[in-house]
Amino acid sequence: MRILENSGDFGLVERISLGRFGFEGITGRSLEQVQDHTHGIHCSRERSRTAWKIIDEYMMPFVAKENYKISSSCRLHADNDLFRDQERHKIHVDINDWQCGYCKKSFRAEKYLDQHFDNRHYNLLNVSHGKCLADLCGALHCDLVIDSKLRKTKCNPAAASKNRHLCESLAGSCFPVSGGPSASRLHELFLRQFCDSHTCSGGPKPFSRGGKKQTSTIYIAISALTLVLLPVFYFLVYLQQWNMRVGVHDLKRIPRRKQKAKPF
Repeated sequence: MRILENSGDFGLVERISLGRFGFEGITGRSLEQVQDHTHGIHCSRERSRTAWKIIDEYMMPFVAKENYKISSSCRLHADNDLFRDQERHKIHVDINDWQCGYCKKSFRAEKYLDQHFDNRHYNLLNVSHGKCLADLCGALHCDLVIDSKLRKTKCNPAAASKNRHLCESLAGSCFPVSGGPSASRLHELFLRQFCDSHTCSGGPKPFSRGGKKQTSTIYIAISALTLVLLPVFYFLVYLQQWNMRVGVHDLKRIPRRKQKAKPF
């Protein structure tokens, strides 16, 4: 697409963009934002999603327990996630059925829904305030969550130092020790949970303080099977005891037979 230099031609640029990409509600956006769409957003949706899952599982339960309100200036705040609103508009109907919460169109896999968001609902991205959450992946150990085999790879001291610095910066900005007892406790927990493992000298594993309890599919299946079989087991035990009681009443005493005297 040819970008016109004359500021008065911006409306034409906007109309060309609308005609080519089918955007709605784009009026009032700056020329820079239109160019951003032309070249694409350089932020990994998948890694951003992984980063958010890590935050949600390994940090937010403790934040909720402390009844602590994260500042909007914190990079971990949901409003600062570029893709957060779109992720909230994903409806997982069934294993092979995903639905767009904006237009209700259905897809057989999440990746196709992601492509739909990129193509049809790009204008709903939080490009004005949102930031790329994937940029925090180094501090949050996204690569280990995506591929656990990376634990066995050789440690890079420079990368570990860089990620630790980013991690400690997040702890300081999101949970400042001067913010009170709750903030101080969360600051310390964040360091233990994420930052201490950024070392090549055999530090603790990431997420050492645990996180949100996940209910596995196997556990659910075993629980359901137990609930079904338990009444059957008690019914069989009851039948056995009932049959034993009835059998006792029906037994007749067998008289002892007199032994005949043996002849001499």
